Amino acid sequence: MLSGAATRLAVWGDPISHSRSPQVHAAAYAELGLPWTYERRRVSAEQFATTLRDPAETWRGLSLTMPLKHVAAKAARRLDRAAQLSGAVNTLIPDGDGACGFNTDVAGLVAAIREEGIDGADTGRILGAGATATSALLALDALGAREVEVRARRPEAAGHLVALGEKLHLAVTAVPLDAPRTRIGSAGAAPLTIATLPGDAALPASVLEAVLAPEALLVDVVYGTWPTLLAEAWERAGGRAISGLPMLLHQAVRQVRIFATGDADQPLARESDVVASMRRALMED
Repeated sequence: MLSGAATRLAVWGDPISHSRSPQVHAAAYAELGLPWTYERRRVSAEQFATTLRDPAETWRGLSLTMPLKHVAAKAARRLDRAAQLSGAVNTLIPDGDGACGFNTDVAGLVAAIREEGIDGADTGRILGAGATATSALLALDALGAREVEVRARRPEAAGHLVALGEKLHLAVTAVPLDAPRTRIGSAGAAPLTIATLPGDAALPASVLEAVLAPEALLVDVVYGTWPTLLAEAWERAGGRAISGLPMLLHQAVRQVRIFATGDADQPLARESDVVASMRRALMED
């Protein structure tokens, strides 16, 4: 059960032992002087509703990872815009007799890209068409992209991204991973590339030839397996690649804002110090 007066927080998911959220959040609350605890709990999609309603346990709020993001969106009474558009929630907070759901992955990804000195992008490319690809598309939209190419093993699996693009007035084209190299946009500039593929994905030479664009940034959202084979190939070609750790950091900052203030856009007191502590905790893991 969720309660705004509680001091317990947690990240739920299945599997969950790999999550770095506990140490990152603990660093934030220590810096803020808040006596809150943050734990991890293995909860499956089938267990989610029952566990959430358990009257024996009271939570201030929850972070959610796979496979709970979509079931949490259905359980929430109110959703922020990113959660509405993506159908995915990674943060739940109390809201009377229900809960309010947020998707901080989108803002976290945007912040990670801007941290690399990129304030906007006219074009973008997404590798993969899974759940994270939706947040990647919303991030590209927030950065001002008007054309996005989605490369997937099965282009038909990207239908939901094409449909979302239409809703956003964003031209989304789905092609096979190894489709011939194309230039997106009238200016022909290399697109910002966001990879949402599994970290251990072995990409054949035909795929690498089609997607490598070392003059553009690669954001590979993986952080458990780094460097990925794609990131290594990108950097061998002279490009710049970053992992998903900056995204993880910045989405967590917004979660802390939500748990502390109820508003993902409301900066924390001494936020620069909080972010520095969270970054150290993340990098020292």
